[in-house]
Amino acid sequence: MATPAEASGLAARAPKIVLVTGASGYIGGRLLRALLDRGERVRAMARRPDELQARLPPGAEVVSGDVLDASSLGALEGVDTAYYLIHAMASRHDFEREERTGAENFARAATAAGVRRIVYLGGLGSEGLSRHLASRQDVGRILRESGVPTLEFRASIILGSGSLSFELVRSLVERLPLLIVPRWASKRTQPIAIEDVVEYLVAALDVRLDSSETVEIGGRDRVSYLDLMREYAQQRSLRRRFVTVPVLTPWLSSRWLGLVTPVYARVGRKLIDSLRNETVVTSPLAATMFPGIRPRGMTDAMSRALANEDRELAETRWSDAISSMGSTQPWGGTAAGSRIVDTRAATVRKSPAEAFRAIERIGGESGWYYGDWLWQTRGAFDLLFGGAGMRRGRRDPSRMRRGDAVDFWRVDEFEPGRMVRLRAEMKVPGRAWLQFEVTGEGTDSVIRQTAVFEPHGLAGLLYWYALYPVHWLVFNGMLRGIAASSGPTLAAERSGEGER
Repeated sequence: MATPAEASGLAARAPKIVLVTGASGYIGGRLLRALLDRGERVRAMARRPDELQARLPPGAEVVSGDVLDASSLGALEGVDTAYYLIHAMASRHDFEREERTGAENFARAATAAGVRRIVYLGGLGSEGLSRHLASRQDVGRILRESGVPTLEFRASIILGSGSLSFELVRSLVERLPLLIVPRWASKRTQPIAIEDVVEYLVAALDVRLDSSETVEIGGRDRVSYLDLMREYAQQRSLRRRFVTVPVLTPWLSSRWLGLVTPVYARVGRKLIDSLRNETVVTSPLAATMFPGIRPRGMTDAMSRALANEDRELAETRWSDAISSMGSTQPWGGTAAGSRIVDTRAATVRKSPAEAFRAIERIGGESGWYYGDWLWQTRGAFDLLFGGAGMRRGRRDPSRMRRGDAVDFWRVDEFEPGRMVRLRAEMKVPGRAWLQFEVTGEGTDSVIRQTAVFEPHGLAGLLYWYALYPVHWLVFNGMLRGIAASSGPTLAAERSGEGER
């Protein structure tokens, strides 16, 4: 048996639990990996832990929890430091109320669990704040007043491959030779590289914190959004003209962004509302508390983001977040509703693994194997009504993992070499899934494609049957295209449409 001194030494050496909320998001995903690389004992909390688990590296514990459900926050038990990286920008409801409720629930649970420290990432800004920035700072206030020492970082635009701000700049400058720039693009901001944000967040574990503090962080340069677009064009050697217009409302700007960028209108409007505020660092506290961190300038941050963007696989993307299209629904029907099912199958002369590779490449730049212009038209209508559209593309062109965004779908379930189920995140009067399964042995395989739609009321039924001819063409053509890409087709069958 260990002596008291030995037991004390063992306790001191035992790794403390670090909780990361928002681990499915852009910042949380990168922070979690950095903590694991440092040797920390990391626990990730998610509303859908099974979906997040498939996306995380070995060594991360994933538990269920939802800050909007106070009874589900048992994940805080035994936690030393808790990172709060949750926001509700994509909420279809009152995002300010949801953010306030979530923060209050989390603060109470952290206090009750004896958490030593909370680390929160909010937004810069001081006067005339947009609703989004005001809500982010209100969350920080709630956490600071919880009684648990809270370190609130406030940052402006975050630059990194796959970040929302970088995706916006990249898409605008790449696609438009003439850019009409509204007045909000001239506001000063202090962009910070994603690597520097993660470095600050990791360093927060070790800094002395006797009471709550608010620390403003930013890169070396104070620039405008227009400067960012010009810098991107210069680094990509693109000749672009910028025309500034005096009036372009947030509503019109968000619709415009939705048509030419991956930013769907609901998030786009909140983002633009925030860009009308100056978001620059006004306090020297970051340099005092973290003297070893020297943030990059805009040019270096943009260069690094471009270098990473050129790779096939960005480590995390803004669209990876489970919340990037608001609330999600599980596979299956409801107790009171039925599902319309369209299922088809084709037999191909390929092994199951070879046949599945064609399915795994679906979406993004590879397209949908049939009628891509129809998919693009559907995506354009989706954007007009505030949906995700087809702009999100794919994280990787040839590999999938659970939770990935695939245009206006999300990978709901994934079994390598056997099955993938996509959950619809487009605007639709109901719930929809698209599933592909491959079975077989040796050189013959059966590819089964199943579309499932659960209509909501009469509008849902009218939607399905009004588009029935289009669905027939698309589903039939898509299966033929997948089969042709997989190998010679031996037989095809259709089980028909029915209700379950």
